Amino acid sequence: MKGLMVQGTASSVGKSLVCTAICRLLANEGKQVAPFKSQNMSGLSIHTEDGLEISVSQSLQAKAAKVPYLPEMNPILLKPAKNMETDIIILGKKLNRMSGMHYREQFFEEGQNLIKKSLNTLSNAYEYLILEGAGSPVEVNLRDRELVNMRVAELADVPVVLVANIEYGGVFASIVGTLALLPEAQRARVKGIIINKFQGDVSLFQDGIDFIETYTGIDVLGVIPYFANEFEEEDGEAKSKKSASDAQISEWANHFKKHIKWEKILSILANDVVRK
Repeated sequence: MKGLMVQGTASSVGKSLVCTAICRLLANEGKQVAPFKSQNMSGLSIHTEDGLEISVSQSLQAKAAKVPYLPEMNPILLKPAKNMETDIIILGKKLNRMSGMHYREQFFEEGQNLIKKSLNTLSNAYEYLILEGAGSPVEVNLRDRELVNMRVAELADVPVVLVANIEYGGVFASIVGTLALLPEAQRARVKGIIINKFQGDVSLFQDGIDFIETYTGIDVLGVIPYFANEFEEEDGEAKSKKSASDAQISEWANHFKKHIKWEKILSILANDVVRK
């Protein structure tokens, strides 16, 4: 399938919004594009008119892509509940409530099959898929049974763009450390780096860009200045279910494109088969 996956060095680096911008920009170019996130852990959700419970971020991305929301765009939604339990919502319908350990032990194979079927459904209906990861791809204690990052990139066989947040410092260590902890075959999937939430004069950061590209051998696709009207991100505690307007989505997408090497994004999308 054609597409790419946006992963992050951590939660709240801007993965959801990067996917939103890419979906809108591709849709503006007349491409049939759909978002996908295999599994969300979030208290932010909304209900469709037919009663399906869906993640806010994928509904926003579908809106950006100018396509109807389908439950396959987020086949697994995990909503934190009381007593360290989680509501398991599958294709928009509540399946069960269970502990994190029970879910990890019992749902892995079923989850993989569900993700494969959802990816196939979407790839048959759309030209491009923009996949979103969750948290970090190098949570080494969870790597053997993860259903959200590199395992999904491998199932879809798509390249990866890595997003890092410079807002609080430590951006060099987060990028280099993430890449260092990836197995070689997974690291080879990473075709570009985006640095998000920059404040200040970007020309003063050129030495930093040069260091990252020289040290990692991976292109920095852009340094995105902090966006004042940034929508609420999905990771973390749910605070609001208010949906961004179409005008806000366009404003963010234009801001993103202004500071990104868009032609390189398109070239990454064109190289949908990752060379082993």
